[in-house]
Amino acid sequence: MAITLTEAAAKQINTQLAKHGSGVGLRVGVKPVGCSGLTYTYDIADTLQADDQVFDQFGAKLFVNAQALSSLDGSNLDYVSEGMKKTFQFDNPNVSSTCGCGESFNLKKA
Repeated sequence: MAITLTEAAAKQINTQLAKHGSGVGLRVGVKPVGCSGLTYTYDIADTLQADDQVFDQFGAKLFVNAQALSSLDGSNLDYVSEGMKKTFQFDNPNVSSTCGCGESFNLKKA
């Protein structure tokens, strides 16, 4: 299982860690919410957890727990600017549909 980072995402992770003043990387996951079912979560990872997978690219570390990994496998994390909005954005091959606002998604049926 794998998740890739763009150079822009890696740069932003390191920028956020510097602003935070601590942390070892970015922790990403999924949680139930919204009109379509799931949404992505982002937080500063302060430590490695027992069930974490770590992906290290362009000098930045991405932490994903085992439960979220199957939902994110094969994804690419980017950091994009759209007008005034700057955000992390997943290109996730496991997504079957998203809600109209783009904040939540459904996974493909296995």
